[in-house]
Amino acid sequence: MRSPRIAVVYYSATGNVASMAHAVAAGAEAAGAEVRVRRVAETAPEEAIASNPRWQAFVDATRDDVAALDDLSWADGLAFGSPTRFGGPASQLKAFLDTTGGLWFSGVLATKACTSFTTASTGHGGLESTILAMNNHFYHWGSVIVPLGYADGHIARVTGNPYGASWVSRSGSTPDGDCLEACRIQGRRLAVVAGKLSNNE
Repeated sequence: MRSPRIAVVYYSATGNVASMAHAVAAGAEAAGAEVRVRRVAETAPEEAIASNPRWQAFVDATRDDVAALDDLSWADGLAFGSPTRFGGPASQLKAFLDTTGGLWFSGVLATKACTSFTTASTGHGGLESTILAMNNHFYHWGSVIVPLGYADGHIARVTGNPYGASWVSRSGSTPDGDCLEACRIQGRRLAVVAGKLSNNE
């Protein structure tokens, strides 16, 4: 039996989703997985990025490699993260997901375990609908969707979102310890499910 391989693919403008992505990765690693963390390419105009100091600082500071389709082929489990954009994922992540037609056609993605996580600036800003929108790709791929669920008491007691880890970034606040723990739980859960799937092929 080999260790499960997990790819965490995200888009982040100011760094909140990136922090969550690395927490998901840490949870998967704690469960014995080999992990890649990848950001999707930034496509926003330079002037838009420069208009927000936090956005510019994150773009300048991030060192994660840019996601490629090979990362999806390599992995047994996939985690995708994005801030909400009008109740759906950011166009940068959506554009990457929309390049997966060849992998879908070949059936490669049908053996993957997949999960999603997100942020919004308000409690009703589209957290659940963004996760569900990302999950729509997994239905078409034929993948096994791994929700966060309520199996871990931390989720039931503290965060209350069984769809996937989420953070409400009021006034630009960064993910707190409870959110990052939910991300680690989600990463562990993904690694365990992906490991069972990959070792039973």
